[in-house]
Amino acid sequence: MRAAGLRGVELSLTLSDDRELHSLNRSYAGEDHATDVLSFAQREAGEAYGALGTREALGDVVISVEYAARQAASHGHALPGELFHLAVHGLVHLCGYDHRTKNEESTMFGYETELRTAALARGAVRKVSAPSTGTSRSRTASRLASASQRAGRGTTARPRPKAPTRRPRR
Repeated sequence: MRAAGLRGVELSLTLSDDRELHSLNRSYAGEDHATDVLSFAQREAGEAYGALGTREALGDVVISVEYAARQAASHGHALPGELFHLAVHGLVHLCGYDHRTKNEESTMFGYETELRTAALARGAVRKVSAPSTGTSRSRTASRLASASQRAGRGTTARPRPKAPTRRPRR
């Protein structure tokens, strides 16, 4: 989150199983199969963010550990690396990015790669500039980063009621 320039924000990360992801995917995306990760944003694109001094709840990222383990095995790498990859993917969805078109996919996946590289580098985590795609998603991400930087100045977390769950992003 630090590499994305998000301060004063929080998200919920749930490690679950294929059964739960299948159920969530069917209920919220209308797809009758398990998936690796789903993201549930607390706000729709363009919605205003909290007042100065409040913590922002980005949303929820739910990962199927079973699905991630199969993907890791098929790609020949370790499960922790796959979980990290999926957590970053979910975070980038919560920042407003998607991969419905080839252009969006290229932008989103490139940004994910930069975030993972920055997060794993030695020393202080450097902020990666969010790419601009000219869509409302990139403007949403910019507003979120600005709001989170303002909110992160000397604040403490306050409990927030959970907003109604929105349609997931995969």
